[in-house]
Amino acid sequence: MALSKVRVLFLGTPEFAVASLQRMIDDEHYEIAGVVTQPDRPAGRKMQLAPSPVKQLALRHGLRVFTPESVNKPEVLEELKSLGAESAAVVAFGQILSQAFLDLFPRGAVNVHGSLLPRWRGAAPLQRALMAGDVETGVCLQVVVKKLDAGAVLGSRRIAVTEETDAVSMHDELKVLGADLLHVEYMDYLRGNLIGQPQDESSVTYAAKIEKAEARIDWGRPARELFNKVRGLKMGPLAFAVRGGQPVKLHKTRAHGDGDPRVAPGTVIAVDGASFSVACSQGLLEVLEIQPESRAKMTADAYLRGHPLKVGDRFDV
Repeated sequence: MALSKVRVLFLGTPEFAVASLQRMIDDEHYEIAGVVTQPDRPAGRKMQLAPSPVKQLALRHGLRVFTPESVNKPEVLEELKSLGAESAAVVAFGQILSQAFLDLFPRGAVNVHGSLLPRWRGAAPLQRALMAGDVETGVCLQVVVKKLDAGAVLGSRRIAVTEETDAVSMHDELKVLGADLLHVEYMDYLRGNLIGQPQDESSVTYAAKIEKAEARIDWGRPARELFNKVRGLKMGPLAFAVRGGQPVKLHKTRAHGDGDPRVAPGTVIAVDGASFSVACSQGLLEVLEIQPESRAKMTADAYLRGHPLKVGDRFDV
């Protein structure tokens, strides 16, 4: 006997959530009752209103789409209730969900979260894992409760963080693994075959939203810390240094432990064809890809041709 489909409301906004929605559309066990995403926002150089990546996918598949400024308003809740969804799947939606929203679903709501909970609850788990130098991270499926990212964990997928991992590559790997959690563990949960494991509250860390001020490179910090910042901010806002009062964004760097502690942080200590290296409080940061103000990303080699540097030059500190 064929199992009946589960009627689910999907909530998500950015590219990270697209893989999850597509996997659920393709899964014969789910019926998508509707899709809730953030309202169209200004984007691109002309700042024209653009639909979210999730909205674009939903419309291509003829799904009913909702774009409320707040999903928790009474009139929005009434409209969503009328869809008759049994459960909700939330992936990087971008709004806090009220208890009144959660109460709409007799079989609860789940959330795909880009970390190994209870580590990195909150808004920027991928970035914070990289900026902290974590050597392993992953993605979890959790039951949504009122407290932020505190629900029981239904499953996880783990990945190693290598020297080559940055926020873009991590994002692309985890979005696929997150979709797999909705394909496997979510259905097991809905069928009553899986019970979530409570999180260890003593191990909680928080992934605060990235503030623009954090993106500035402080050469008075260790090179390893700056390398982690550069790769953690690769999806935005991009780490930047300042040279002659002008910001330059850093896209790719390498950290080296062998620096001269007598050299002032921010001093250029090596220049070769493919890169240049700058002294930090500990070690040195080798710059491989850079982006001057109002220019496209370029190799350090191309940058040096238009913006010559010599040993002893200084970045602003």
